Amino acid sequence: MELAKRLLLFNEPETLRMAKLGRELRAQGIDIVDLSLGEPDFDTPEHIKEAAKKAIDDNWSHYTPVAGYLDLREAVCAKLKRDNRLEYTPDQIIVSTGAKHSLANAVLAVINPGDEVIIPTPFWVTYEALVQLAEGVVRRIPGSIDHSYKITPQQLEEAITPKTRLFMFSSPCNPSGAVYSRDELQGLAEVFRKHPNVLVISDEIYEYINYNNCMESIAQFAWMKDRTIVINGLSKGFAMTGWRLGYLAAPKEIAKACEKLQGQFTSGTNAITQRAAITALTAPLDATKAMVAEFARRRTRVLELMAGIPGFRFVEPDGAFYAFPCVDAYFGKTDGETEINNADDLSMYLLTKAHVSTVTGSAFGDKQCLRLSFANSMENIEKGFARIREALAKLK
Repeated sequence: MELAKRLLLFNEPETLRMAKLGRELRAQGIDIVDLSLGEPDFDTPEHIKEAAKKAIDDNWSHYTPVAGYLDLREAVCAKLKRDNRLEYTPDQIIVSTGAKHSLANAVLAVINPGDEVIIPTPFWVTYEALVQLAEGVVRRIPGSIDHSYKITPQQLEEAITPKTRLFMFSSPCNPSGAVYSRDELQGLAEVFRKHPNVLVISDEIYEYINYNNCMESIAQFAWMKDRTIVINGLSKGFAMTGWRLGYLAAPKEIAKACEKLQGQFTSGTNAITQRAAITALTAPLDATKAMVAEFARRRTRVLELMAGIPGFRFVEPDGAFYAFPCVDAYFGKTDGETEINNADDLSMYLLTKAHVSTVTGSAFGDKQCLRLSFANSMENIEKGFARIREALAKLK
């Protein structure tokens, strides 16, 4: 059977592939420690669940507006003003089925075939695939461990060409945990000031999970707000991954274009989730803060454990719940059966020999690293790193 050629433009996300392989091994009775998790291991807070139950009882069970309920979009605007000092109106907000859906809407709304999109590495796996699906051209800016995986204004300036249409990045970053400060964002914004045709997608889905209380958006600069698409959602900060709700804030013309696209793909987002989202966004953030405090405790321990593994080079993540060590010290080594030539090999070696699930850095545009999640219990973190250390010691 001949399928559409667009399927050849991108690959299955490595994060999902590793999750699938882990499930298959568990089905065989193998104890897999999952350090590839991309979601909080906490349950949704009770007050949000209660709001969803009430929505069911109140019969919020009908089709929803494509852009989202007005009072939810008003709640998003209030959140953006409260947390980010950003002023938006409800007609600039589009509610979607997860932040990934919001990203897809945004990319498909602004990219034409041949347009260039600059993406700093490492980046979340879906960025590049969405650009490829839109038939755009990805231009990577390599981030480095020496600069904490953050790019400089000079690197950005050198990457921009007359064909550049869009710049995509996340802060806090998945997978590196890098968080741009206000001064660092302003440095990038000054470059964009000289290139008014370049739009920016700022993925802020991990904003609450940061360890320096640094919640800054590139949209805060006056000359950037009307060319920036802010992406956010409920999955990470509220432990609501399965509820599937994301949103974007954008100039009205772009928001309207995203609404038009979404009207053909999915129409409106789940009604019950939307009602619960109003409570999530407007209630005190006590549950979120408690969750982040636990992530901070785990981060401290993960840094200690990585420091005890020979050959691991890493920087301290300032946000998200991932460590991103450089593991190239193990390339060219073998345990007598398996030879490690790259991060892909090492990730599979750890899965099959140590029974620990990780994600290769090549999925994120960096072939020398692994992504290790600490969105798991401390017990599993300890067990997983013990297995990793033991398996790596066998490579000579």
